Amino acid sequence: MASDRKVHAFEEVSKHNKTKDCWLIISGKVYDVTPFMDDHPGGDEVLLSATGKDATNDFEDVGHSDSARDMMDKYYIGDIDLSTVPLKRAYIPSQQAPYNPDKTPEFIIKILQFLVPILILGLAFAVRHYTKEK
Repeated sequence: MASDRKVHAFEEVSKHNKTKDCWLIISGKVYDVTPFMDDHPGGDEVLLSATGKDATNDFEDVGHSDSARDMMDKYYIGDIDLSTVPLKRAYIPSQQAPYNPDKTPEFIIKILQFLVPILILGLAFAVRHYTKEK
């Protein structure tokens, strides 16, 4: 950790709350975890949910290993100005789009949810019609 690290105001840190730009406050220190988003074992949603607040309790409650704590050093970018951290913070939901693991547009999924049962029903009627004794 270099001694030239800067002191960040809470409002500045709380603006970094996206997958491509994510900063966390843990134990009075500021970490830019953006490069770690894809590698975090709990997923990027866990890190995003800890933005915009002091994430110390969230971090400690999980019980991270010593190697995880050592890994934090490379993401350290400075300290937080404790006088700018509010005592209580209203919940602000993330502005990220809902998670869609297969990246399929929602309208295609809705169309398939409607068409597949209709096709199965039609196939059942066709099989019954052609296999029925005359």
